[in-house]
Amino acid sequence: MEVLILRFDAPLMSFGSVVVDQNNPTWRFPGRSMLAGLLGNALGWDHRDTAKLQALQDRLRFAARWDAEPEPLTEYQTVDLGQSFLVDTGWTTRGRVERRAGDVANQIRKKGHYTHQRWRDHWANGVATVALALDGDGAPTLDDLEAALRRPARPLFLGRKPCLPAAPILWGRRMAEGVKAALAAEPLAEIGPRRRPAHITALWPLDEGAGAGTEERYDRRDWANNIHRGSERYAVGMLEVTK
Repeated sequence: MEVLILRFDAPLMSFGSVVVDQNNPTWRFPGRSMLAGLLGNALGWDHRDTAKLQALQDRLRFAARWDAEPEPLTEYQTVDLGQSFLVDTGWTTRGRVERRAGDVANQIRKKGHYTHQRWRDHWANGVATVALALDGDGAPTLDDLEAALRRPARPLFLGRKPCLPAAPILWGRRMAEGVKAALAAEPLAEIGPRRRPAHITALWPLDEGAGAGTEERYDRRDWANNIHRGSERYAVGMLEVTK
């Protein structure tokens, strides 16, 4: 199997997870829809290319590990929803606009001003390595993805637009029995003063071998309806890696 090796090295990364109201957590490892969006962006696609994105997402096969242990970071965001172009926006998952409570907020609200709050989780100062392949035939090919990552059609980001990579994402192309084997054979990244994990843990497809356990992730996106729908179970465990 031919495999692309990707390296995610950035001050901040966010891999998405199940959002509950104002709280936007992140998965420990990259997700299927996040990778499809990253590759689609490199290819020059946008959200209107729903059929292409769906087909690419369904074909992705990947394994991921952390070479430098990231630190969790939560970003606190606010926006004044009383601005004219934001009136009646900021709906929560419970179907109503979030507003401040208290006497001061009530006075502000009478004037049409209230603040929407968000807590967005990120990984800071980590380095992740991803082995990625495609199941089945069709476009795009692995050659197409490699070319797009070498010369992306647009600037790339790792999960959210502020999460800009500090180095090129494409690291190389390898031959291996599978993405787990490719990831295990890839030497650990040079990380300088950053902290190496005590044990290299990874995530990989269940059909490439059992791990210490499994993890169900809701990382499949329905691109046509712009919602996340569907889950997949992955193997997780320690990985013996070339030093």
